[in-house]
Amino acid sequence: MIKKKVKEKKIFVLDTSVILYNHHAIKSFDDNDVAIPITVLEELDNFKKGNDTINFEAREFIRIIDRLSNKATLTRWISLGMPKGGKFKVVMNEQSELDAVKVFGENKPDHRILNAALVMMSENPTKKVILVSKDVNLRLKAKSLNIAAEDFETGKIKDVEGLYSGKTLIEGLDKTLIDIIYEAGWCLPEDLGIKNPVPNHYFILKNGKSSVLSFFNPVTGRIEKLEKRSCYKITPRNAEQVFALHAILNPEVKLVTLQGIAGTGKTLLALAGALEQKRNFKQIYLARPIVPLSNKDIGYLPGDIKSKLDPYMQPLWDNLKFIQNQYSERDKEYKVLTEAIENEKLVITPLAYIRGRSISNVCFIVDEAQNLTPHEVKTIITRAGENTKIIFTGDIYQIDTPYLDAQSNGLSTLIDRVKQHEIYAHVRLEKGERSELANLANEML
Repeated sequence: MIKKKVKEKKIFVLDTSVILYNHHAIKSFDDNDVAIPITVLEELDNFKKGNDTINFEAREFIRIIDRLSNKATLTRWISLGMPKGGKFKVVMNEQSELDAVKVFGENKPDHRILNAALVMMSENPTKKVILVSKDVNLRLKAKSLNIAAEDFETGKIKDVEGLYSGKTLIEGLDKTLIDIIYEAGWCLPEDLGIKNPVPNHYFILKNGKSSVLSFFNPVTGRIEKLEKRSCYKITPRNAEQVFALHAILNPEVKLVTLQGIAGTGKTLLALAGALEQKRNFKQIYLARPIVPLSNKDIGYLPGDIKSKLDPYMQPLWDNLKFIQNQYSERDKEYKVLTEAIENEKLVITPLAYIRGRSISNVCFIVDEAQNLTPHEVKTIITRAGENTKIIFTGDIYQIDTPYLDAQSNGLSTLIDRVKQHEIYAHVRLEKGERSELANLANEML
């Protein structure tokens, strides 16, 4: 009889960054044990006050630990309360023989956390101890001390390169079929050999030099022809921009994501499309997360709160001014945009100022969404009330927050998980249209 190999249990030592990313992380390691260095609890104490997502994550994790521990002491292994088993404890001893504080020459939280992992290794020689951190530099330091280290993988998108693009090019079609689509305005998915089409998916149908832009309408069950449309004199310059503007203007679509590199027109199209529909909404919100340079708090900047925030909001004002400058100051459209701002029909604001508010009858554009966590994206969407449309724009490869990457940010997660829904549409914009100089930078630098 062949004996079944018993799976070796591991001990995962969690860094603060993992908990601030996902307060449920402690329950993501199957039947393995989880160790929390006391320094992590000290750091969480500094994060528990505030209204940002990391403050919420810190508070929720502290509540979870409190519930699980009940009357037990945290220095002993305590059940995580999961069917597969698994226990956790707080590591009080951060004095290891190989002292990371002395090795790296500084008594900082990261080095004390490394010491906690070294202590767990010496106390549990028969078990594999792994440090889990969203901080790349901390993982590198751990490996330099012969500590196994890895990123927190739960919820990560495995294949970013294969992330849903929202569009398909079909070449070599019969010219007769192309002509039929032009004349009738539609065809059936099976006419193109398509089974189970994704709702609101876009197609470029080609036969030699003849082509037609179309999308699958889940309401009618047809592949329908698209016409190029301008909004506030902003005219699409390529097929992807036609698709993006269609998704923004489609009343059946309540959630839109636009992904693409700088200069592809994501924010400009979103704003122009929203302005075109301003009569359908009580307000238009254009917001973005505040990610200070070098990850410093904005408090270090001079001036009052408005002065501190203006630099971060300026790109949004630039897009609005670009649209407004399509007209002369005497034109009705120019004055309408000025009045919309003055009457707060159009509001440009930091995303933090939106939290906690109900967003009913609003067209809500979230710029730089790649800098949001999956939890933050979920929080924004769950705030949506009746007659609300949300548009997320961003570049998943241009992330400015330290603990997110192309696989774990909120925009990538949203695109990957919602693509089959009838009220959702996505377009990946690939061609830069800002200028030849901008395209050169994107391609060569």
